[in-house]
Amino acid sequence: MSDFHKITEQASNHDHLEKLDAAALLEKINQEDRKVAPAVARCIPEIARLVAAMEPRFLSGGRLFYIGAGTSGRLGILDASEIPPTYGMPHDRVIGLIAGGDQAIRKAVEHAEDDTEQAWKDLAAYDIGKLDTLVGIAASGTTPYVLGGIRKAREEGILTAGITNNPGSPLAAAAEISIAVDVGPEFVTGSTRMKSGTSQKLVLNMISTSLMIRIGRVKGNKMVHMQLSNNKLIDRGTRYLMESLDLDYQAAGAALKRYGSVQEALQNLKKD
Repeated sequence: MSDFHKITEQASNHDHLEKLDAAALLEKINQEDRKVAPAVARCIPEIARLVAAMEPRFLSGGRLFYIGAGTSGRLGILDASEIPPTYGMPHDRVIGLIAGGDQAIRKAVEHAEDDTEQAWKDLAAYDIGKLDTLVGIAASGTTPYVLGGIRKAREEGILTAGITNNPGSPLAAAAEISIAVDVGPEFVTGSTRMKSGTSQKLVLNMISTSLMIRIGRVKGNKMVHMQLSNNKLIDRGTRYLMESLDLDYQAAGAALKRYGSVQEALQNLKKD
């Protein structure tokens, strides 16, 4: 694309950063961060299109895959890893993959993102199919690992979306649904772990949360399917039941322990 210019590589709006004291640095970083939410808001139509297309696939047993490299890959893994405890979904329904494999979560794997074939190999290990959805995440919109996976998946008839911070990028063109969040140049030139990464986290929150609500994993505004994996969550579930069923704390706690989840307790104890 001869007319494609990476916004994520443009010079920062701020200079001589090393001459600023801590308070001034923080104020200017915050000034830039305030641009992120409005940029995400402009992409809501595309995000909504993705969620609407995913819903019937997911309800039919399809899965949601995220692929990315570096910060983008880690954010996809983070979002995927939070779905089971928050919404009680099996670990194999939302899956995050990163260039270089799990070792790259903590330590960068040299040149892993430059392999155009590896993403599809990683996805093939999960027998990805037409009921599944693949979301590629790349701030630059040019990451070979992500592009290769998205292009092959689309050839195979799989629903694809691309989250990028460069409108007009190859990823925006390759994916069926393009979510291109223009947050402008980074505070530190090219450091896409900052505004770009923040925008990606917001979009991923929106995608997975909206999907979980649409498929019935939330009641009212409560996480009624959350895993009761620690005392904080047990207490939260107990209080949900107190509020919903007009029980005292002891009775609500006993009900939660008996039925194993807020949803099961509500279904079995809700008053006529």
